[in-house]
Amino acid sequence: MRRLYHQPLSPFCRKIRLVLGEKKIEVELVEEKPWEKRMDYLRQNPSGKVPMLKIDDLTLAESPAIFEYLEEVYPDPPLLPKGAAERAEARRLASWFDDKFHHEVTVNLLYERVNKRLARSGHPESARIKEGARNIKYHLDYIGWLMEGRRWLAGDQLSIADFSAAAQLSSLDYIGDVDWSRNQSLKDWYAKVKSRPAFRSVLADLLPGFQPPSHYADLDF
Repeated sequence: MRRLYHQPLSPFCRKIRLVLGEKKIEVELVEEKPWEKRMDYLRQNPSGKVPMLKIDDLTLAESPAIFEYLEEVYPDPPLLPKGAAERAEARRLASWFDDKFHHEVTVNLLYERVNKRLARSGHPESARIKEGARNIKYHLDYIGWLMEGRRWLAGDQLSIADFSAAAQLSSLDYIGDVDWSRNQSLKDWYAKVKSRPAFRSVLADLLPGFQPPSHYADLDF
């Protein structure tokens, strides 16, 4: 039995779903609302965060740890390059999007616009939304700059770096907060990632009360 506890627009859940899809690992998806702080869920995962992956009697939490487990136990296809330097670069970029991008952009846009409403925890703060809208420009330009000399974000091979970045961006794209016209290299890279079969179930998610833009699930934009 494999069961993934997730939230549809959580970028960390999306990252793990992309990894599972790429490795063709079937799981049952169970939607979990972390703000409800269900005691049964907290007993299994004291952090209360999503995602959480259950494989029989094994409980895995925190998306980097879940990825490392999946990469080791299900190595085909690999989502880390063979070379030590290349693996370090893939992990660096995955951490960049999990940490820096998430805190500078996603927290200020997605969490303000969507999560507060879902959790009924207050109104969006315009100052934070403006900060997120300002910060995302730098990150979009950085992706475009990387892709000017690379096939994928971390080099010649699709890696966890691509899925970490695409997970954050796809969540924001659902609410129309990504300006794809800003950089053609960025747009070409995302179209390439978005067209992978692993992305299909992610793009099929719909959140009641929130309607994605028309291009959101369009593989050709």
